[in-house]
Amino acid sequence: MSRGVRILLIVVVVLGVLFVIVDRVAVHFAESEAADRVRSTEGLAKTPDVSINGFPFLTQVAGGELDDVEVGIDSYQAATGKAGQTIRIEDLKAHMKGVSFSGDFSSATAARVTGTATIPYAELMKTAKSEPTEVAPGVTARVVGLSDGGNGKIKVAVEGRIPAFGIERTVSVLSSVAVVKGRIEVRADSLPKLAAAAIAEDRLRAIVDFQQVIDQLPGDIALDSVRTAPNGVEINVKGSHVKLAG
Repeated sequence: MSRGVRILLIVVVVLGVLFVIVDRVAVHFAESEAADRVRSTEGLAKTPDVSINGFPFLTQVAGGELDDVEVGIDSYQAATGKAGQTIRIEDLKAHMKGVSFSGDFSSATAARVTGTATIPYAELMKTAKSEPTEVAPGVTARVVGLSDGGNGKIKVAVEGRIPAFGIERTVSVLSSVAVVKGRIEVRADSLPKLAAAAIAEDRLRAIVDFQQVIDQLPGDIALDSVRTAPNGVEINVKGSHVKLAG
C-alpha cells in the first residue's frame, strides 16, 4: 500500500470518528432541549428522560423527521373529568415513531405513539365509593380498599354496616377491569353477600362498580387497554398523528 493511500485512509477514519463525535454531541443536546420542552409544556415537576434513537442523527434532522423517540415521565397528573380533581400516573413510557418537525423546530408531530404507565390502586380509590352509602334501610356500604386479586382481577374490599345493631363486616369482591368507551371500568364478577337480603342489586353495584376517566394525557394520546399488576393497574396508550409541540 502506497504512502498516499495510507494517508487517505487515515484521513477518512479520522473524519468518520469526528462525524460520530459531532453526531453524538448533537443528539445529546437535542435530547436535553426536548426534555426541557416537554417539562415546560406538560407542567412536570421533574425533567423527563428523552432518548432519540437511530444513527446518524444529523441526517435525520436534515430530512425533517426522527425515526424513533422515547420519552419517560416518572409522575404525571392527568385530569379525571371532574373540576379540580386529578389522578397520578406513574412510570409513563411513550415510544414515538416518525416524528416530523418544522424547519424552525417550533412544531412536531409523531406518526404513531404507543406507551405504558401504571396507576396505583390508591389513586383509583379516588373514584371508588369510599363514603358510607345507604344500600337498604339502615344498611350502608362503602369501598375501603383496592388491591391485586391475581389472574387479572382487582380485589375490592367492601365494608357493610348496620349501625343500629353494631354490625360491621368487610368482604372481598373480585372485579374485572377493562377500557370501555375510553374509560377504565372496574366491574364486580359477582356481588358480595352482606347482612341484609333487602339490598337491591343496582344499589350495591353503584358502590362496587366504578369508572375512572383519564383525560389530557401528554399529546392527547388515548387509553388502549388495561391489566392488573401488584402495585396498580398497568395501562397501554396509543395515538396516531399526535401533535407534540406547536
